[in-house]
Amino acid sequence: MAKVKETAAILSQEQLAKGIYSMWIHTEAIASQAVPGQFINIYTRDGAKLLPRPISLCEIDEEGKKLRIVYRVAGEGTREFSRCKAGEMVDILGPLGNGFPLEEGAGKKVLLIGGGIGIPPMLETARRLEGDKTIILGYRDSQTFLQEEFQALGTVFTATEDGSIGVEGNVLDAIRQENIQGEIIFACGPIPMLRGVKEYAAERNMGCLLSLEERMACGIGACLACVCQSRGIDSHSQVKNKRICKDGPVFWAEEVEL
Repeated sequence: MAKVKETAAILSQEQLAKGIYSMWIHTEAIASQAVPGQFINIYTRDGAKLLPRPISLCEIDEEGKKLRIVYRVAGEGTREFSRCKAGEMVDILGPLGNGFPLEEGAGKKVLLIGGGIGIPPMLETARRLEGDKTIILGYRDSQTFLQEEFQALGTVFTATEDGSIGVEGNVLDAIRQENIQGEIIFACGPIPMLRGVKEYAAERNMGCLLSLEERMACGIGACLACVCQSRGIDSHSQVKNKRICKDGPVFWAEEVEL
């Protein structure tokens, strides 16, 4: 799959929750190649900021040649993106990384788990997965986003840290309290959440695919800034590391140490 750098047109931008924005981008080439779980690099207009910002793909519209990203403002780069308006142009590179192997969920009871800003990439994953899907979403508080879109794709359970909506606690609290059953897990979220999901899956001998969140620099595997510890030896670095941007961001749970 070839990476493409494009100057793409912004089609729309809206705020979904406090600090959370949704942007649709028109792209001639990337949308036709991208798969759920991949990401794009977005470049700022500030020449002092040489490194692009990696942002996961939330929706992929091949026919319409457009991509949706849902992102959190976390620094000056994403703050710049949040000020962009429809009709403006942005430089992007993608598709990057390896997405979810959707065939692994075919014919199985799948638990799709998203936490925080790990929720957006699960939307296209849920849309393309065939079979019985149960979706568990974890938020900090009542500032939720994308819930209606997920409800159209499967049974949705929600957990909030403050208990304002759904189960009080995290996604695993919701799974246990609601007695949710499954055969394989697809998950994306912060490392503490993924660590718990990995342990939960191992206890039940369930297949488990994790999409790791990590700060990245180059986004193409050259700089080794986003490595995680792995069981196997990486052919590039010759140590027990995996490059999240290049080898991932999606891994089988048993491949990585969290």
